[in-house]
Amino acid sequence: MGLKCPFCAAVETKVVDKRPTPDMEMNRRRRECIKCKKRFTTYEQVQKLGLQVLKKNGGTEPFIREKIKNGLLKACEKRPISEEKIDAVVDWIEQKILKSPTMKVKSSYIGELVMKKLKMLDSIAYLRFASVYRSFDDIKSFERELKQIKNLR
Repeated sequence: MGLKCPFCAAVETKVVDKRPTPDMEMNRRRRECIKCKKRFTTYEQVQKLGLQVLKKNGGTEPFIREKIKNGLLKACEKRPISEEKIDAVVDWIEQKILKSPTMKVKSSYIGELVMKKLKMLDSIAYLRFASVYRSFDDIKSFERELKQIKNLR
């Protein structure tokens, strides 16, 4: 028995590969569904208790790794970016956050980390994320961001 398959919801999966991440903070497991034969990746890590995200409105919420991944998946939808690359970005961001000296991290800091990695990974995904994150008010704001990306290339 393994975890539920994200493709067909079957509960029987097997681990086909297991290895630690380069920083030795997590175990990465490639799993295969017994029923549909599709593969997916899971991560095993020590639970980091208490890390909080300070929201723009002043509230706090627990840090949830999946929220970052979901934002990246939306930005990278229909782009030639593998899930492994997205997972590597999430790993990098999480490690940066966990190395901060405090147990409270500003959501704006997390957003800037995401934008930094997306800018290097894929300019279209970056613009998608930036358009939501920065809430472009008009086409001029969007054009300025686009011009900045063109100058980097």
